[in-house]
Amino acid sequence: MSKQFSLSVVALAAILGMSAAQADELEVLHWWTSGGEAKAAAELKKQMEAEGHTWKDFAVAGGGGDSAMTVLKSRVISGNAPAAAQIKGPALQEWAAEGVLANIDDVAKAEKWDAVLPPVVANVMKYKGHYIAAPVNVHRVNWLWANPEAFKKAGAKVPTTWDEFFVAGDKLKAAGIIPLAHGGQNWQDFTVFEDVVMGVGGPEFYRSALVKLDPAAINSPTMIKVLDTFKKIHGYTDKNAPGRDWNLATAMVIKGEAGMQLMGDWAKGEFLNAGKVPGKDFVCSPAPGTAKDYTFNIDSFAMFQLKNKDNEKAQKDLAKAIMSPSFQELFNLNKGSIPVRLDVKLDKFDDCAKESNRDFVASSKANTLLPSIAHGMAVPPAAEGAIKDAVSKFWNDDKETSKDAQAEILKASKTK
Repeated sequence: MSKQFSLSVVALAAILGMSAAQADELEVLHWWTSGGEAKAAAELKKQMEAEGHTWKDFAVAGGGGDSAMTVLKSRVISGNAPAAAQIKGPALQEWAAEGVLANIDDVAKAEKWDAVLPPVVANVMKYKGHYIAAPVNVHRVNWLWANPEAFKKAGAKVPTTWDEFFVAGDKLKAAGIIPLAHGGQNWQDFTVFEDVVMGVGGPEFYRSALVKLDPAAINSPTMIKVLDTFKKIHGYTDKNAPGRDWNLATAMVIKGEAGMQLMGDWAKGEFLNAGKVPGKDFVCSPAPGTAKDYTFNIDSFAMFQLKNKDNEKAQKDLAKAIMSPSFQELFNLNKGSIPVRLDVKLDKFDDCAKESNRDFVASSKANTLLPSIAHGMAVPPAAEGAIKDAVSKFWNDDKETSKDAQAEILKASKTK
């Protein structure tokens, strides 16, 4: 990150033309701009305004958050950081190491965060033992979403293995339905890829290859099998996939234009926003071969050091609100995710969320709870970006072999 912070402060300030935040103003950077996400973000805004703070929405479109991070870096370099920004996983540690994040231990201690958060979550929110971010939710990434009417029309069943996926895909194709709704962006490609890594190789292989970046795992025959399977899946997407946003792919499943989507449970927010009922209008199922495993993506807000000390109370109130049981329930009902707190009742949540929560707790105990590299939870951003690019190149290049891709991924994994 230090290299990225070497841009001209004066030039960036001139380009951005940003003014300092007003007193008691709470500027929040996020990328929740699709239907279900925007609804969830509006609830947070409503709660802050009810407490007397002025919410300044700083939304940057783009489901993966890459655009938001580019804008955030510019703001921080120009000395005009927002009060809070949506940052995840190892990137939190990099921002903290730059000395720009605020210590919110006082809020965490008063609200007893250590007692209500799973250790795997609490550790991500800390830098050198101190809280620097507030977690909002837990998303399960390894979900498959299906339109039951499309499957009924095709005479197919929702797959639980990759072999079954291809059988179902052929039947959907024969019925004139796109088997897999997909958007051609590198994080979406990698969401599918890590599902295949888990489904083909299992949790230990996933941990070795995508978390530890172990050269032996990446260079193994298992990885070749993963890549062969991954490439075969590409043939079940449509030619208009490149560049498509994830929520537009979800809409294809909602409308019955496509039978399935491999996407995290934020997709459920789109189904719910469209008035669809889980178990009736859509099916949620773990990605093929991953029924007992769980790849997670945790949304969190990092708190930045502020020039205007008058805004610190609003910032601390935001951290407190994010972790409150009432907000955890309300927000996650809209977002499609599950509360990050272990003490929130799930009475109002649907069966997909309840299954996600059961598997989250069970996976945590079984040590099969694994961070998603596609969503910035597993490895440092530089290596993540390089690996994503290598995987997308393979996905889109008909001439590249699995052996070639294996070598590219191995090289990318060493990026610092």
